[in-house]
Amino acid sequence: MRDHGAVTALQRLDDIIPYQGQVIGIGLGGSEAQYPARDFATVFREARQKGFHLVAHAGEAAGPQSIWEAIEALHVERIGHGVRASEDPALVNYLQLYQIPLEICPTSNLKTRVVKEFASHPLHDYYRRGLLVTINSDDPSMFATTITEEFWALSQHPGYGWEDIKQLTLNAVQAAFIDEAEKSRLLGIVNQYWSQII
Repeated sequence: MRDHGAVTALQRLDDIIPYQGQVIGIGLGGSEAQYPARDFATVFREARQKGFHLVAHAGEAAGPQSIWEAIEALHVERIGHGVRASEDPALVNYLQLYQIPLEICPTSNLKTRVVKEFASHPLHDYYRRGLLVTINSDDPSMFATTITEEFWALSQHPGYGWEDIKQLTLNAVQAAFIDEAEKSRLLGIVNQYWSQII
């Protein structure tokens, strides 16, 4: 949690070292505007050196600069949310070029009023432009949703058909923190399943 500070974050990193293998990555959440990502650069550098995967919530409660900091100061592999990247065309282009996964959480974004309505969610533009977007539930107990419900809501939106749901599922596999052999296996399963539907 950003709000607990970098010293606490370093201590928590030390706490999980014995569980490496069960814990595969670290994430940064909390108040983006009050506690910028750059304050946690040392924590993320140490975590990367120890072999952990790196994620940060960014571009939700704060603007594009928060995403840039997560990328440049923390060297994250995925961005939680990232919806406000749309305010910076250069950032959107960067995310598309380098295929940095965005963990998009539509219901959460609507309930926190980061996005006013589903029809205007940046997800739609990101997806059409070829960004590596995935569909997520954020905190299911807090936002009363599941991955299934998120996909169902998306399938009811004009412009999304079965091929799009399939592609978003493939995106999730591509963004997963698994080795290439397991990724290839899962991609095969997804393609085989969808070949029976589409």
